Amino acid sequence: MLTRRAFLGRSGTIGAAGLATFNPAGLGRLLEASAGVAARQAVDVARDETYWREIQQAFTLDRTIINLNNGGCCPSPRVVHEALKRYLDLSNQAPVYHMWQILEPNIEGVRRTLAADAGADAETVAITRNASEALQIAQLGLDLRRGDEVLTTNQDYGRMLQTWEQRVARDGIKLTKISFPVPATQADLLKRFEAAITPSTRVMHFCHITNLTGHIFPVRELCGLARRRGITTIVDGAHAYAHFPFRIQEFDCDFYGTSLHKWLLAPIGTGFLQVRRERIESTWALQPAPASLAANIRKFEEIGTHPAANHNAIAEALVFHHGIGAERKAARLRYLKERWARRVKGQPRFQLHTSLDPALSCAIGTIGIEGIPAGTITSKLWEKWRIIATPIAHAEYQGVRVTPNVYTTLDEIDTFAEAMESISKT
Repeated sequence: MLTRRAFLGRSGTIGAAGLATFNPAGLGRLLEASAGVAARQAVDVARDETYWREIQQAFTLDRTIINLNNGGCCPSPRVVHEALKRYLDLSNQAPVYHMWQILEPNIEGVRRTLAADAGADAETVAITRNASEALQIAQLGLDLRRGDEVLTTNQDYGRMLQTWEQRVARDGIKLTKISFPVPATQADLLKRFEAAITPSTRVMHFCHITNLTGHIFPVRELCGLARRRGITTIVDGAHAYAHFPFRIQEFDCDFYGTSLHKWLLAPIGTGFLQVRRERIESTWALQPAPASLAANIRKFEEIGTHPAANHNAIAEALVFHHGIGAERKAARLRYLKERWARRVKGQPRFQLHTSLDPALSCAIGTIGIEGIPAGTITSKLWEKWRIIATPIAHAEYQGVRVTPNVYTTLDEIDTFAEAMESISKT
């Protein structure tokens, strides 16, 4: 993981305008609290409410509601939101100058620091507006012929499945969706993919962690399987980056797309796509770029006029993320999930669709109540307890997806568990 010292060193290359608005002093309490627990194990710090109170105070939230749908998008901490506003204010003074001449060039500093943290070459990382855009660059940018097969699962994100369905209708490719039980196991997933490969298989598209139940896939093993067969890999990491520690370079995948407005807590409308260097030139951009950018990762960022503020504030989100520490953050997220999950697991009518093995899941947990539709559960949670959760209604199971984040309190987690117990008795 990139340290704060290393990050500040890299930030020195962002440019004078970027440094003028960069305010690490706003992170003082967080950094002081983290320094105080530096010698302790992450699993121990995960239970230290004094430490996490400092993290919670770094956000400007509406505490009259309990937001357990951080899987869609998360509120940014104050330091990130203030940076976004500063950049927007500067842009608005004279957009054609301040936005294009001062702020936009600083994307290069963000790219370098983001790539270093993710474990990738900066010249293979394109900053996008979300994971959907990142993944669609790969999905729609590949040359596929009629009859070529794409192998995925029936639990991949709906928008990505819809994108492949469009290619089925437009190009006559074949789409095969693998089914798997929940909770899943790594060995079973690998076995199912291997058994489904045919001589026509050209692409394997799979989640790093599913948005439905939060299961972590054996990405390295699946990419290795595909590479041995000459199959292109597209990894949907929408929920993975800054959720739990990993290095993209370890996967040896062809394409990796993620959102940054989820677990990194960056401004809404930020993400990135990592592309294997030798695949950049052969991959078509969603929006045509100059011929001079044919082999340049920046061709995927040619989207026309857009705010620079969003992607520049990613720098502040990275500092906040490093201030907590990736290991401490993941341990806390697992602790919050396990607190409610272990309380209700085993009680009558409850059906937990997420494994509690820390190697197989992190913050995300999905639970159903036998005989009660997921939509009914989420409606009751909101109407009586003002809890926001996500109904999951898959063809093979249903439940409520619960995604806390670092600002979530134990009282909020316990209120959710009590509410679920109450609903289960109706």
